[in-house]
Amino acid sequence: MKLLVIEDDRAAAAYIAKGLGESGYVVDQSWEGRDGLFMATSGSYDALIVDRMLPGMDGLAVITALRAAQNTTPVLILSALGAVDDRVKGLRAGGDDYLVKPFAFAELLARIEALLRRGPAGQSTVKLTAGEIEMDLLARSVKRQGRAIDLLPREYRLLEFLMRHAGQVVTRTMLLENVWDYHFDPQTNVIDVHVSRLRQKIDKGFDKPLLATVRGAGYRLSAE
Repeated sequence: MKLLVIEDDRAAAAYIAKGLGESGYVVDQSWEGRDGLFMATSGSYDALIVDRMLPGMDGLAVITALRAAQNTTPVLILSALGAVDDRVKGLRAGGDDYLVKPFAFAELLARIEALLRRGPAGQSTVKLTAGEIEMDLLARSVKRQGRAIDLLPREYRLLEFLMRHAGQVVTRTMLLENVWDYHFDPQTNVIDVHVSRLRQKIDKGFDKPLLATVRGAGYRLSAE
């Protein structure tokens, strides 16, 4: 799942992004209100984490603009302003939850998980299926033919991206940008290594291999 953190305190943003990344999420960051609004409306995010006090455009204005544009992505507001009136203003602006600074990362993670379980209005997809593989996005579990497959966070993110594009050729650049957050090819074999490990876990012991290498193009996960 992909999250956007809009926070002008770069140290705090890096701390949040690092923790979420280690928990298996793909995380983008913005440090300014208008830029964050542009990213939120142009990208495909499962949830947003928005600081209330932002340069250029404050967090509540960002959220109000999103809701006016019919964007229903769940939003967790972060703020040092913890009075009841402040929390009410944040929720009435369109926020789905409000977390007061300072906070424990475990609580932030739990609140994000709760927002993702709830999902945006009209969205109820909590499971992905590709061929014989089933992924539960809430339990963060994977099964093939009912057999549980234990994946590391990066392997999970890789498989999730492949499943969201099942039947399509996924290029190395697409994987670098969406699974590793690199926007260039660092001339490394990191993708090959992880694909090989993932293939061992989801294909070994089964009659039909699902993850194929498309020579000169990338990889494809069978949708059948």
